[in-house]
Amino acid sequence: MANKKSLMEAFEVEPKVFSSNEDVNDYDVFRNKNLLEELRVKIVQNLIEENIPDDELLEDYINDEIDNTLVGYDLNSLEREHIFNLIQNEIMGYGPITPLLNDNAITEIMVNAPDEIYVEIDGKIVKDETVSFINDKHIIRTIQRIVQPLGRTIDAANPMVDARLRDGSRLNAIIPPLSLKGPVLTIRKFNKKLENIDDLLRNGSLTVNMARFLEAAVMAKLNIVISGGTGTGKTTLLNILSGFLGDDERIITIEDAAELNLHQRHVISLETRLTNYEGEGEVTIRDLVRNSLRMRPDRIIVGEVRGKEAFDMMQAMNTGHEGSITTLHANSPEDSLNRLETLLLMNDMDIPVSAVRGYIENAINIIVNIERLSDGRRKITSICEVDGFNGENIALKEIFAFKQKGLTANKEVNGSFILYKYIPKVYEIIKSKGIDLVDDIFNEIENK
Repeated sequence: MANKKSLMEAFEVEPKVFSSNEDVNDYDVFRNKNLLEELRVKIVQNLIEENIPDDELLEDYINDEIDNTLVGYDLNSLEREHIFNLIQNEIMGYGPITPLLNDNAITEIMVNAPDEIYVEIDGKIVKDETVSFINDKHIIRTIQRIVQPLGRTIDAANPMVDARLRDGSRLNAIIPPLSLKGPVLTIRKFNKKLENIDDLLRNGSLTVNMARFLEAAVMAKLNIVISGGTGTGKTTLLNILSGFLGDDERIITIEDAAELNLHQRHVISLETRLTNYEGEGEVTIRDLVRNSLRMRPDRIIVGEVRGKEAFDMMQAMNTGHEGSITTLHANSPEDSLNRLETLLLMNDMDIPVSAVRGYIENAINIIVNIERLSDGRRKITSICEVDGFNGENIALKEIFAFKQKGLTANKEVNGSFILYKYIPKVYEIIKSKGIDLVDDIFNEIENK
């Protein structure tokens, strides 16, 4: 052992007795990452090139790899455990991004290149300097290891993949030849902090009156569209509103990658399917919406409407399947109506625009718009009802809104929620169902 260098000697620092893993992580030897990173790269490179053995041999395999690579260095037990955990993440976890996935403060992970990894924290995107991949091959291998247990694949013949991780997080990956820069991996993490309406209230995303109104709207089986841009929290809000559905209802959820987590007893979850290697076997959202109509649903929940399935969804809403909820990519309630109109006209059917607008007006009761503000916070900025026509265009009337007044010295958005002095038509529907959750809100307006 006399001819072996310890890591302490390699870094030319004084030896130190460690009492815990936390001490190890805080110690100077781990601040100078050059040697540890070099050792990790050597081991991981071997793992990329070689086949991984069966799980029962995994611990021995990792220890053998460490022994083979660390010849010349005398590691104490805590140092060795640190290296072991890094390598185990490569095999059993999600590689270098494992700690990012375990960090609840991070809501999105974006891998643009081996040493170019960004994360979203509190709605703001920052570059992460703590982790990196070895090369493009390492990124691709990590993606493959993540998606293969999920029944998905990614390679030159199938260079793009969408998948849902076991915790509900959503993964998208695209590799060459489609991505000219190299493999790109994006993971939108399932937000465990926002699971019910109380979480949104604590987060300042809406007011108590807005929460009560949305609960009443779901219970009264109003047809609801949630609109918003990318990353605004549409699916999270859809999941929360779905929590108001009755436990005695037969609920069918339809998604590209299943993210909804409903706790009612009678839930049927349907998920689309991509084409196989022969280019066959695709099952689309539209296929599933059409099939769901034959499944005796009380509620149909569609994760996102973005294609020809919009026609079938509107048809379902117009033919007795009340209480449907879906999301739509749009930046405002007005934009969502325009987008719906466009989607309906995509169906290669000779339908006049006026008829399409009438179809939408009869189908949708409420549009809920959610936005991510400039300070990163997400708020429900509008709840409005479809209120007939204004000339040839569908009219919307706001019930609640968030009005931005400016920015504070800390660049936080300064604004307030507004309840308009207006009795919405949908209030009559809510009352007719015997739901009194919002009587005090609108009675107060009536009596003024």
